[in-house]
Amino acid sequence: MAKKEKTPKAAGAPKKKRFYHTLVDAYKVVKRTYSWIGIALIGLPIIIIGLGVLFGILWDRPIFLPITAVLLAGTLDMVLLAYLIRPAMYRQLDGRVGSVYAVISQIRRGWIIEEEPVAANKSQDVVWRIVGRPGIVLISEGPSSRVHQLLVTEKRRISRSISNVPIIFIEVGRDEGQVPLPKLNRKINSLKKVLTKQEVPAVANRLTAIGNRGIPIPKGVDPTNTRANRKALRG
Repeated sequence: MAKKEKTPKAAGAPKKKRFYHTLVDAYKVVKRTYSWIGIALIGLPIIIIGLGVLFGILWDRPIFLPITAVLLAGTLDMVLLAYLIRPAMYRQLDGRVGSVYAVISQIRRGWIIEEEPVAANKSQDVVWRIVGRPGIVLISEGPSSRVHQLLVTEKRRISRSISNVPIIFIEVGRDEGQVPLPKLNRKINSLKKVLTKQEVPAVANRLTAIGNRGIPIPKGVDPTNTRANRKALRG
């Protein structure tokens, strides 16, 4: 009986990522911001396993406690990576065009998020829009001296068609009064809820009907390239 020929794999097909590949990716991202992470990931297990061996001898548990210490050390290393990956990513994205989208794309629960900027200028300052129970939130990225007029103009445009819905400004940047990118998520979550869950999609649909004036995305703004790696963020 003739042997079946093996079907060759499609050329260029991406290899399936294992969990350890995700850990390596997370480590590389964290190390770019926190250079001490390698020492921490090695030193923490050494201390924990050493204590496990010591107490295993003292308490007459020479096998159970060291094994438990090894498992605990591995778990703590992964927890540390998961804890640091998000702030590390945001610090590396800070100041790059489209960085705001990398943050807001991670908070979809309870929010309806536009995937493209709703306003922009030639200086690559952009305004993003999200809708949630606090109302309509316009989030800018760029120097305060340039983005303020973008926000005001967009608010005026929305207000002509939608009334009785709060329109909130959040300026992301390093100028005085602006919100640093790593703190944007916390700022959004702190906003007071005004709308009901049923009103949120109704407001979003109304905004979609109004349209975004068909503004072109400035060169360098590619939301798909600034989207954070969800698997890495989850650790």
